[in-house]
Amino acid sequence: MSNFNKVLLMGNLTRDPQLSYLPSQTAVVDFGLAVNRKWKSREGEDRDETCFVDCRAFGRTAENINKYLSKGRPLFVEGRLTFDSWTAQDGTKRSKHRVTVENFQFLGGASGTGGGKTEQKTAEPAGQSEQSVDADDIPF
Repeated sequence: MSNFNKVLLMGNLTRDPQLSYLPSQTAVVDFGLAVNRKWKSREGEDRDETCFVDCRAFGRTAENINKYLSKGRPLFVEGRLTFDSWTAQDGTKRSKHRVTVENFQFLGGASGTGGGKTEQKTAEPAGQSEQSVDADDIPF
């Protein structure tokens, strides 16, 4: 049986991106995304639901997200679901799922009304090739 792991999300950043670097000097950015869903209950009431998702990007993608985005800005991300597990300082086992961003698109433009630029193929620590957005092409 083959496997498939692809995540597409559109939402708003819940906090400013946090940029750091691996020992190999590869940029890494962590940020949160809030994805809203509107629906009607069986009783006809309008309902809202928000899903908060932790995301991580690498390389030039990480640098562009950190440079051009901040809390509240809309973003479209394409990536894959990853599972992290670790032992906390108190000795308990901890784990969580996260989206590793492979592509993204700025939303909203300078005037907040659509447009944007797509970022392609994130380079990860394994050293995959990357294509990136030229800063002069960013619309805001």
